[in-house]
Amino acid sequence: MTYYADKLDALADLFGAPAELAGNRLRVRECEYPIIDDVIVLLPHERCPVSVRAEIERTKSLSSRAGAPDDTKFSQRVQTGFGLEWQEYADILPEHADEFRSYFDVVDLEALKGRRVCDLGCGNGRWSHFVAPYCGELVLVDFSEAIFVARRNLAGVKGALFFMGDVTVLPFRKEFAEFAFCLGVLHHLPTPALDAVAGLGAYTRSLLVYLYYALDNRPAYFRALLALVTSVRRRLSRIESRRIRRFVALGIAVGVYEPLVIVGHLFDMVGRGRMVPLFEAYRGKSLERVQQDAYDRFFTSIEQRVSREQIVRELSPRFQSVVVSARPPYWHFVCTRS
Repeated sequence: MTYYADKLDALADLFGAPAELAGNRLRVRECEYPIIDDVIVLLPHERCPVSVRAEIERTKSLSSRAGAPDDTKFSQRVQTGFGLEWQEYADILPEHADEFRSYFDVVDLEALKGRRVCDLGCGNGRWSHFVAPYCGELVLVDFSEAIFVARRNLAGVKGALFFMGDVTVLPFRKEFAEFAFCLGVLHHLPTPALDAVAGLGAYTRSLLVYLYYALDNRPAYFRALLALVTSVRRRLSRIESRRIRRFVALGIAVGVYEPLVIVGHLFDMVGRGRMVPLFEAYRGKSLERVQQDAYDRFFTSIEQRVSREQIVRELSPRFQSVVVSARPPYWHFVCTRS
């Protein structure tokens, strides 16, 4: 457990209580959290992925008390699905750098110098990889086995802390981070996404969020196509085979996404590329990147969508300011509290 030996002060500040290592566990107050491959497990034992439960039992590091209350909404299927996704698509790709800049266009990255930043629902750690050079300390949280992928991808980041936990119920002190971001996560959880955003406001004064948008700035036929896609997604999300998922995602990428991008290029010659679904989002993207997004879109059982008007209406009373970027990905936004 040498990885956290020099990070106990940071952990104590994070939890708002003294922290100490006890073998392969972290002890905070009356709680003992298992540590597996440098990942501190905050989830209750029954909500851990099967492989993590087996490792905890093997090492006899079962926590005495940890994680979310029993009445917290939780989806084992979503947890399993995203764990599989980020193990399948573990690499941080060159185009992720451009996507990072698109998401963070409403963030002053220089202001993060020396600050604690938290990645809520980190997946394979792709956004943390790019934000790490700007911040002093990085906290990564994911409730699936993706957190182990993020640990490997950020092996060279000395100030990183890794947690397997539910982003909506963390045992950390109020405002434990100066800045936090949650990109492409809350719309997949079994709780209203905008309510979850408001809840994350307790963790930080400034929060960057991306939720699937309701196509409210698109022609009506985009929404009609979405209804068809949703029907297909609900059926495909029941597939459990990792091999079949990978094959289907490749088929969708090659048979649907890529042809639409080609058509979009033709329309773009006369300034109408925006009228073609998926073109703006996937022009110039590698097949691997397109395939990962196809997997992400079609193999999740829960998908919520929000409009710009909903974001402003529901979150403005809960935060001092809500700034919605006018640029894609629509609609990413920053919430700030006083």
